[in-house]
Amino acid sequence: MRTGLAALLAAGGLVAGQTGAQAVGTQAAADNPYERGPAPTQSSIEAATGPYAVSRTTVSSASVSTFGGGTVYYPTSTSDGTFGAVAIAPGFTASQSSVAWLGPRLASQGFVVFTIDTLSTLDQPAGRGTQLLAALDYLTQSSSVRTRIDGSRLGVMGHSMGGGGTLEAAKSRPSLQAAIPLTGWNTDKTWPEIQTPTLIVGADGDTVAPVASHSEPFYTSLPASLDKAYLELNNATHSTPNSSNTTIAKYSISWLKRFIDNDTRYEQFLCPLPSPSTTIEEYRGNCPHTS
Repeated sequence: MRTGLAALLAAGGLVAGQTGAQAVGTQAAADNPYERGPAPTQSSIEAATGPYAVSRTTVSSASVSTFGGGTVYYPTSTSDGTFGAVAIAPGFTASQSSVAWLGPRLASQGFVVFTIDTLSTLDQPAGRGTQLLAALDYLTQSSSVRTRIDGSRLGVMGHSMGGGGTLEAAKSRPSLQAAIPLTGWNTDKTWPEIQTPTLIVGADGDTVAPVASHSEPFYTSLPASLDKAYLELNNATHSTPNSSNTTIAKYSISWLKRFIDNDTRYEQFLCPLPSPSTTIEEYRGNCPHTS
């Protein structure tokens, strides 16, 4: 079966004035119903705001019992249909405000994003993982935006112990489509059970969860057959994910788009592997991606 430009030409699908690359992109969009938004560029994934206007709604802690409430950020328009969703957990002693910048940043790229509070700021990774899953269940089953979400396209993120919780959530629920621990902390260093495409983000200057004893062993313990990557931030600390960060955003967006939306237009930013730079100390991964 012919695909791409050849198939388009054979079917008379090359529109006047449309380049071959645009035609292939049109065909890809037709082949993948989950693609959302215009074709990405380096500038679009680095931009502070994506193509979607964003609205938000608050979930009070009094209205839920399995996690601590939070804030839902979502594309205002429903014209593109449903979206994938991501729950994000903060770290030890922190509240959702520490990861709040990720809410509108990711939602404006075409996701429903839930930054959550945990039942206690002292909750450990296992508890945070359970609460991330509870938040996703609430989001898809009970929330006011549930009809905007495709419940089969879900992911998790988290900082520090929330990052450790991200690994716990992925281990517990293999159906998740993406996991991104940000300078994650966990006493469990090995994760061979994980089946969810996982991007591990560490920081070269992290003294709370040093990469040598956290992010690196997390990454190396993931199955060799898994779509996985390790991004070590250059000149960064444990708390770097708590502030707006273009490098974290661009690779998180690319990872979520690639695996939650199956959007291969974003593969170009992940493969070939990014090179070391002023913001990247090291990047590892397996390319090309298989899922």
